[in-house]
Amino acid sequence: MEESKKTIGEIVAEDYRTAKVFEGHGIDFCCGGKVALMATCAEKGIDLATIIEEIAAVKNIPVERSQDYSSWEVSFLADYIINVHHSYLKENTFQIAANTRKIAAVHGTRHPELMEIATIFDKIAIDLTAHLKQEEEEFFPAIKRVDLQRKTGAITTAAATDIEIIKNLLKKLIHEHEEVGDAIHKIRHLAGGYALPGDACNTFMVTYQKLKEFEDDLHKHVHLENNILFLKAALL
Repeated sequence: MEESKKTIGEIVAEDYRTAKVFEGHGIDFCCGGKVALMATCAEKGIDLATIIEEIAAVKNIPVERSQDYSSWEVSFLADYIINVHHSYLKENTFQIAANTRKIAAVHGTRHPELMEIATIFDKIAIDLTAHLKQEEEEFFPAIKRVDLQRKTGAITTAAATDIEIIKNLLKKLIHEHEEVGDAIHKIRHLAGGYALPGDACNTFMVTYQKLKEFEDDLHKHVHLENNILFLKAALL
């Protein structure tokens, strides 16, 4: 397919290194990954030829197997997401939430946007806890069981139940990704791209650094699920 007609998600799924190209142009490749490159460029007033050249330059460099996520098997990819991205969220989310509340309490009078950032991030922390639990206890195990049965050819009646779990949860999980994506983008906007004001203390600085890190990890996490794992799951 011609590059301009592919969706952003398809391009990044083929080669994750292209994500840097889209990030450089302010293009959402995870939650907004279902839009064609041509349409995205037209909407944002970005020169299509320039982006295609940048994508080609990235792809000309040999890709490492460790970054070829679309070639990974479903079960391995699911485990990778849990061990890398879910672990990151569990280790960092509530500490970031505590820090956003702390700097809002100290600096909120001079920087009222911090109050809204803290409120939004508190909701993100609560919502993600339930989201990760459902993925780990219901969705991912169902994917792995169906995938194993498909490989071995030993299809059981239980597979029908697992397929229903996958079908019923796909739309819900994607919607939740869109909600958290919108929330973290709003935080970025309120924080002015995480630019620090002149009166920022060390905790303020660390909090903005962690919010940026959280957003970067979330983009990759959601991309791996929406644009690769979920598409593979739908084919099961």
